[in-house]
Amino acid sequence: SLPPPPPLPPHGDFLRLARAHYLRHRVPGPRGGLRHTLVRHGLHRTFRALRLAAAVRRRAGRAAVKLARALRGRALRLHYRVQLRLPLRADRAVFTAAFGRGDPGALEEAFRTYAPHVRTAWIGHPEQQQAVPPGPRRLRPGSAACWTALARSKYLVHDTVLDRGLRKRRGQVVVQTRRGTPLKHMGLDLQERPAAARDTDFGELLREVDRWDHVLSGNRHSTLTWERVLPGRYTTLEHGAPRNDVLQRATTADVTRLRESLGIPEGAVAILYAPTFRDHHRTQRPALDLERILRRLGPRFVVLARPHPAHGGSLGSGGRIIDVGGHPDVASLCLASDALLTDYSSIMFDYANLDRPIVVHTADLEAYEAVRGTYFDLRACPPGAVARTEDELIDIFATGHWRGSRSAQLRAAFRERFCPYDDGRAAERVVRRVVLGETELPPVIPLAERKPVPSACARSPLATVPQPSAPAPVTESH
Repeated sequence: SLPPPPPLPPHGDFLRLARAHYLRHRVPGPRGGLRHTLVRHGLHRTFRALRLAAAVRRRAGRAAVKLARALRGRALRLHYRVQLRLPLRADRAVFTAAFGRGDPGALEEAFRTYAPHVRTAWIGHPEQQQAVPPGPRRLRPGSAACWTALARSKYLVHDTVLDRGLRKRRGQVVVQTRRGTPLKHMGLDLQERPAAARDTDFGELLREVDRWDHVLSGNRHSTLTWERVLPGRYTTLEHGAPRNDVLQRATTADVTRLRESLGIPEGAVAILYAPTFRDHHRTQRPALDLERILRRLGPRFVVLARPHPAHGGSLGSGGRIIDVGGHPDVASLCLASDALLTDYSSIMFDYANLDRPIVVHTADLEAYEAVRGTYFDLRACPPGAVARTEDELIDIFATGHWRGSRSAQLRAAFRERFCPYDDGRAAERVVRRVVLGETELPPVIPLAERKPVPSACARSPLATVPQPSAPAPVTESH
């Protein structure tokens, strides 16, 4: 090992030594700045005084910033208390979402369509502006305008956790949309899953639930789960998921436009790869070698790589891997793709509404169930073909089983169970019920009568994709 470095000389000795080096090597003073000039001329006391003054300025600056923040916080709290004493505005609604637009975005659009007398606002950070719907007024979190809207708007619609300082007023209506059909354990069930719960304050969670008036649900499974793991006095609105309305309304022209905007080559089979977050991994490393998969499948396939929003980063890009991690609208990615490849992500419940192939990769299912827990056996009732390994996954796509008759049968059963109300009018039903007070709501279109737009691959005359020889097909479900 290397010997330890010699100790630094005292400050005065250091400055004298530095001055000697300046003179010996004829270092020009003015070009070195004020401090170098002071050292060159031996003005050590002045040098130390300037250093002390700079340190005092830095400390004073930090203290001033801290004081300014504290004063601003107090001023905002006072402003909020004043706003709480002013009349509630029945014609105001505030929306916010954790990732992208989600259900709050779809409901904001429905508010403007079916309740145009209500003025809408959207709370979001500046870096999230690309995900904000184009219609509502934009509010920055923590601003005076934001606290005014939260204090005086009748309707608060969100899929996240509201600010702890928020006080729900008499007459306010809070709509919690949630963020998908639950496969993994949620709410109070996480008390038995410390790795997944982390630092969750369950008391604070229940106090948050007490502020909800309505919780949206897309199916009976979600209703029973939310009411058990998030118990409260709210009313469950089992009307479907508003975020999925666009999947029923989209047209062939929309699909073509979206594929062109993403750079998907004409005639290619686009696989949307959207894995979920793993609580037991310190780093969210990719579970699949996408480049190897694409080499085996041939040039007709491309992958839209979409990491979980909590993951961030990228699952890869370049060549036939298109990084769509920063895309603000996951519904657009679903429409642009020909098939979904996922593991345990709730995106499978939304994607099933398109009636397009879904392939599930379950290599670490046992570990995932042990850490997070699941509400049903995904391998027993999957939305399509199931692969336990990467090689099985390649075989499923190479042999065509990803869109075979068995996969279609599994998907049909899955849709019947989890997509009963997603007919394109979910947001309308919610607005008519919550805002307009209607009890006679638009009837749900039966699954058999829904006609979601087909994928570009399904419409192509080259729908039967020639593939290289592959091993024997694997079993699609277990």
